[in-house]
Amino acid sequence: MHPMAKKVDFTKFKHPYKIKKAFAKKSAYFCMEFAIDQSLKIYSGGLGYLAGSHMRSAYDLGQAMIGIGVLWKYGYYDQGRDKDQFMKPFFVEKSYSFLEETGIKFTMEVNNHPVHVKVMYLPPEVFGSAPLFLLTTDIDENDFLARSICHRLYDSNIETKVAQYQLLGIGGAKLLEHLNYQPDVYHLNEAHGLPAAFYEYKKHRSLDQLRSQFVFTTHTPVAAGNEKHDVYLLQKMGFFSGLDSETVRNISGIKNEVFDQTLVALRIAGLANGVSRLHGEVARSMWSPYPDTAPITHVTNSQNKKYWVDQTLEKALVKKDDATLIDRKKELKRDLFQEVANQTGKLFDENLLTIVWARRFAGYKRANLLAQDVERFHRLINNSKYPVQIIWAGKPYPMDYNAISMFNQLIHLSNQHENLAVLTGYELNLSKLLKQGSDIWLNTPRVPREASGTSGMTAAMNASVNFSTNDGWIPEFAKHGKNAFVVPVANPRWSEHEVDDFDRDNCYRSLEEEILPTYYDRPKDWWNIVKNSMNDVAPFFDSDRMATEYYENLFTKVGNKKKVAR
Repeated sequence: MHPMAKKVDFTKFKHPYKIKKAFAKKSAYFCMEFAIDQSLKIYSGGLGYLAGSHMRSAYDLGQAMIGIGVLWKYGYYDQGRDKDQFMKPFFVEKSYSFLEETGIKFTMEVNNHPVHVKVMYLPPEVFGSAPLFLLTTDIDENDFLARSICHRLYDSNIETKVAQYQLLGIGGAKLLEHLNYQPDVYHLNEAHGLPAAFYEYKKHRSLDQLRSQFVFTTHTPVAAGNEKHDVYLLQKMGFFSGLDSETVRNISGIKNEVFDQTLVALRIAGLANGVSRLHGEVARSMWSPYPDTAPITHVTNSQNKKYWVDQTLEKALVKKDDATLIDRKKELKRDLFQEVANQTGKLFDENLLTIVWARRFAGYKRANLLAQDVERFHRLINNSKYPVQIIWAGKPYPMDYNAISMFNQLIHLSNQHENLAVLTGYELNLSKLLKQGSDIWLNTPRVPREASGTSGMTAAMNASVNFSTNDGWIPEFAKHGKNAFVVPVANPRWSEHEVDDFDRDNCYRSLEEEILPTYYDRPKDWWNIVKNSMNDVAPFFDSDRMATEYYENLFTKVGNKKKVAR
């Protein structure tokens, strides 16, 4: 055995809380990103925010869960500006004094080369999260290529990306062996950790064994989020832990050269889920034509209220103290506007309706939907009777040049108007500022492309009203004109251009005829909508409910043959 592969008794690893009986099944949660705290920059967006909330709720509920992720040296990227104020990605090395050495090191094969892996540990007490183990290859024993595997989250190079999935999946499975921690459930939060299944199959040689232990969460109906790779490339890279091609094809059901990670994850898992009721329906429709896939239920995504909510707002709501609620909301708006002034030199007014669009920049999310109708947009932002302020924020993928171009076009547009701003640095802290400081949380994905879209949940917790197309979690929450404003659903047979026109027209109609008159002319009605939103968002959209449902609907049922019949 290689000296680095010696097992280490990591005595510090333990759940520092009493495991509740309902959550006693041991689960290992494989995820590429975790947004647990602003200072730990190993996340990009919604998947990480979701995982961070899940880990916090697992801690609070006393669940026998551990997290397995990757320690990204440069994180996703730091979002800044160039000399012309346009977006510029920066890759800055990160270091974290609060992570602990485990002493665990081992080797794994990547592209026929040994890669050395070191394991770091985030103790639960640091941020109030379930135990989290982070894998790194950025150590002296490796050459540059091996070290670069964990440099950038979602690397654009295909071979590096595949190696990252092997690090998470195979590395995570090897870590469990070194911890002598045998999980009852392997939870693949997206298909990135799929190599863990092939590693485990090689040990047990039983597909039934895999299906009795693996559950899979799919997070997107968007094609780009359901990755496909050349099966021969994966074989060469070591994705299948040395299993021969015939065995891989028997397990995966793949008949040609295209390896669909989501489809294979659905075939090896005993149970699977979408992340909203609507997404569950969409996922079942998408994957039902394919044989031998797991039953797909849904567990609606949620966010950790304890982390996200402003306590003064919450206390005022509980005490029915409207004066404090309104005053505190203005204070939070002023906090946000300090950041607007810091980044753009513009002074926003806390008395004006403030619309925020903030999330990952992607084409189907349509950040620029309102601005596409130039004439109507100018009427909106120049309306002296019903003035508005609009803020955009979010991180495009650093190699998505169309999304970056849209981001920069909005910067150019905002430079021409005092009441428009585009902010950079969209991470946990800025996200919280935007949610707490907005009046309207604008969400404009093309239906049904948004699987869940959790940002609106935390906005609602902080006295911001959702204004959204009827996608993701919104159908489970929104009551139009009562706790939110919802755009009618376009005809699914229409072209994208026709859908965009329909959605944009309805956004303007709702703004001009409902939202703005209510905010300015009927403030009592406005604050009733705000309070309804705050009351309705919890407890169902608090991640404690979500973490509980994963145990009730997946972890305790996987392995039950009646539940996993193909």
